[in-house]
Amino acid sequence: MLLAGCGDGLEVRSQASVEGLDTFVVAAAEEGPGRSWDGVVKAVRQATLSAQTTGRVVEVYRDIHDRVAEGEPLLQITDVEQQSAVALARAEQAAAEATLAEAESSLRRLVELAAQGHVSRAQLDQVRAHHDAARAHREAARARLASARQQSEYTLVRAPYAAVISQRLVEPGETVAPGQPLMALHDPSVLRLETSLPQRYAERVRQQPEAAVVLEDGRRLEADRVIVYPSADPATHALRVRVELAEPDSAPVPGTTARVVFPAITGAALPHIPVAAVVVRGELQAVYVVRDGQVVLRQLRLGHRQGDQVAVLSGLREGDEVALDPVAALEALSRARGGG
Repeated sequence: MLLAGCGDGLEVRSQASVEGLDTFVVAAAEEGPGRSWDGVVKAVRQATLSAQTTGRVVEVYRDIHDRVAEGEPLLQITDVEQQSAVALARAEQAAAEATLAEAESSLRRLVELAAQGHVSRAQLDQVRAHHDAARAHREAARARLASARQQSEYTLVRAPYAAVISQRLVEPGETVAPGQPLMALHDPSVLRLETSLPQRYAERVRQQPEAAVVLEDGRRLEADRVIVYPSADPATHALRVRVELAEPDSAPVPGTTARVVFPAITGAALPHIPVAAVVVRGELQAVYVVRDGQVVLRQLRLGHRQGDQVAVLSGLREGDEVALDPVAALEALSRARGGG
């Protein structure tokens, strides 16, 4: 009943005094080195490898989380048809080479005879045309052989660069067609974060392009480069900011979040409270505040989480006394009201 009546900006009070709860007092927020926003980690180089030929997957050499070197084999597709095409193209090239050799020999003889006046100009032109056609046929045969060899090479999928396998999308025995995704990978050595800033702060960061990234476990990484996008999102009017990491090996995996702190944007730091004190019911986030011996359920707006602490955007003030255990607070409240 207490939770059901708690709306935005509302408090729900107890009607009886509650004593004996473990509580803590919200301390004043200290002046921080800069304000922070949540950012999303992305890989600069990431790719989804797709099949470039038709066949059946014979073997998958690598799986997710595996580190691979540039050019390392990842999976093998059957190559019976491709090898047959290579053999056929090679035979066609051999035939074209023989035809061209014969045409060159005939042309040399006709040129000698024409110089002696034994062959007409028309006969010489005919032999020369036959020779040129044989040369063109030879070049076409070479091109077909190169194409067939390339199709054969497509049956062995290799890593385009040193990377970590993030997705495996096929299993041995599956038949694949050109364009079908096979594996996804990313380069863990080149990572960056992207976040959005209100337009009133963007110019400050552009003038002082510095940032630090605070990870979930509390580690702090200095940014190698900070870039503010030149245009804003027409829907939110916020500007995107790209933060490139100087120590990518210590960064979280792509797709996760971290805090980006901008020293150019000064302001008071947000108060933090233990995560264990927060009551979560659906979209509602609240804490039990003890005031004058009574319990008040107060709704909060929470920010980033760091370890077992979470930032409070709004809902608490300096000096507020908060129940450390919300379950114990609810039980004590029930007893005080005569419910048990």
